[in-house]
Amino acid sequence: MRNLKLGLTLALVAASSACTPLDDVMVAVFGRSMRDQRSFDPYENTLNPPENSVPFAAGNLTADPYRFNTGQPEAAGADIPAPFTQLDLNSPIVNDLVNPVPADSASLARGEEMFLRVCAVCHGPTGIGTEAYIADKHPLVSFYDLWGPRAAGYSDGYIYGMVRVGRGIMPPYGHQVSHYDRWHIVNYVRELQRRAGTFPPVAAGGE
Repeated sequence: MRNLKLGLTLALVAASSACTPLDDVMVAVFGRSMRDQRSFDPYENTLNPPENSVPFAAGNLTADPYRFNTGQPEAAGADIPAPFTQLDLNSPIVNDLVNPVPADSASLARGEEMFLRVCAVCHGPTGIGTEAYIADKHPLVSFYDLWGPRAAGYSDGYIYGMVRVGRGIMPPYGHQVSHYDRWHIVNYVRELQRRAGTFPPVAAGGE
């Protein structure tokens, strides 16, 4: 009798091509269904964070350019660009963005750290694509130079936008690189271009 019941069950399972019939079979065999269970709706019975825990603030924003954790509330009045897509990269929405972070020594140090952490894998530690860390593993891919005159002609907003939403085969890093860190990277890329002689040097009296 047990073998007959098992055979009928297997036959029903095999004949069931959708989730609901299969789930009905499981109910017939085991007496319960995942569709009928106690679960919490979003924001139902929410609990406060445990004592001494560090909450994570949504939005990937920090309070100022030199605070690097995202465990505090978002900064009020921060100059955060409105949402945009890759289709907006060549538009004033992105190109006219003004870099709010001065290219001082602290910004360049942070920009170098983030560049080596996120960008060098595909653009090389000095912005030379052929020196990309993965170039030898993907010999058919043309890695983009960031030190050359073409990249030097991009606006700060355009470079910021590429980091945020990606472009071509470059994926978006907006979820991984925070708002101010994107500007630090922009400042460091400009510094690499200055070293290569493709971007104007800092004016006298500047950092």
